[in-house]
Amino acid sequence: MAKNGLKPEIRFAGFTEDWEQRKLGGVTDRVQGNDGRMGLPTLTISAANGWLDQKDRFYDNIAGNEQKNYTLLKKGQLSYNHGNSKLAKYGVIFELQNYDEALVPRVYHSFKAKENVAPSFIEYLFATKRPDKELGKLISSGARMDGLLNISFDDFMSIEIPVPTIKEQIKISSFFRNLDNLITLHQRKYDKLIDFKKAMLEKMFPKDGADVPEIRFAGFAGAWERRKLDEQVLFYSGLTYSPSDVVEGHGTLVLRSSNVHGGEIVNADNVYVSSKAVNSDNVQVGDIVVVVRNGSKSLIGKHAQIKETMNNTVIGAFMTGIRYKQADFINALLSTPQFYSEIKKNLGATINQITTGTFREMQFHFPNTVEQKYIGDFFRHLDHLITLHQQELEKLKNIKKSLLGKMFV
Repeated sequence: MAKNGLKPEIRFAGFTEDWEQRKLGGVTDRVQGNDGRMGLPTLTISAANGWLDQKDRFYDNIAGNEQKNYTLLKKGQLSYNHGNSKLAKYGVIFELQNYDEALVPRVYHSFKAKENVAPSFIEYLFATKRPDKELGKLISSGARMDGLLNISFDDFMSIEIPVPTIKEQIKISSFFRNLDNLITLHQRKYDKLIDFKKAMLEKMFPKDGADVPEIRFAGFAGAWERRKLDEQVLFYSGLTYSPSDVVEGHGTLVLRSSNVHGGEIVNADNVYVSSKAVNSDNVQVGDIVVVVRNGSKSLIGKHAQIKETMNNTVIGAFMTGIRYKQADFINALLSTPQFYSEIKKNLGATINQITTGTFREMQFHFPNTVEQKYIGDFFRHLDHLITLHQQELEKLKNIKKSLLGKMFV
């Protein structure tokens, strides 16, 4: 049934007709059962990544005896994973794109689009989260023990969705599919750079039991010397403050673990204190701030380098600051397997922390300062390249999010 004024904010040229409200069951048909072929790919849906082979996601096929009850899904057909997750409170829908046929869990609500309905349009419509309001009304109780929401297939088919002409559906779907392909391309480049950095950190620093790295810049030879960190770098402590010292939105910024993400300093859950409470060093460009105490063991050793002047900024008591002439080298060293091995070996038995004394006593191999500079420069440039790709990826994701909100009703 048409509803006056049902039009998106942004529209491709040439389309002017109102969209129509249609029941999902009126534009799709159910898909269920299989033909007994158990050798087909066995897939699962990830809210973040869409269709994944169970062997890739879980390192094995987890279907077990239940596989005989899986649904045979064909290319262009869709499934609704009505599982609750942080990314998708009311579940997600994905069209099968990269497989001709596959077996998918029977608990998914699987269906196919009728004539004059583009399956990709349905996928992207649900990606807008607009149908979530109706889905929320269908939930009779919370998530089941298996994490699935109590939404039956028939109830799911009863929700209404806005549908334009098939030509406009295809135009919108193609646009977002191309945008997704571009995002995937940048994601792969980013992932490759992350993997490359990990490999080079392993090869450009001596492994345990060795005193030279596997890969080295031309012109450098001879063994690296094993030294205590305290002999090379300057350590400084963080600020201890009380709740009464905290002020709103002004004063001195106290960097904490929440401000360290992906090797960068970020604005997240910022805490400011009165300047009268500050009795520790202001951070300087090049300093490396390291998380040395945290409720989460996995965050110990997380670090970031100060890359620009930050006036009125200190580190908190659960952080340690490191200052060194070849700061880029130290920043890379603190990302190596050797450093995290030292952390694991020296973590407190009852409290997740590395004491300043223990940190100072850690020993690593150091080359001469010239080679340190070469290595530091290499990883600084690599980090910059990774950051650029990450920023481009985030920009594309934000563009998609914005357009999803404006190109659907």
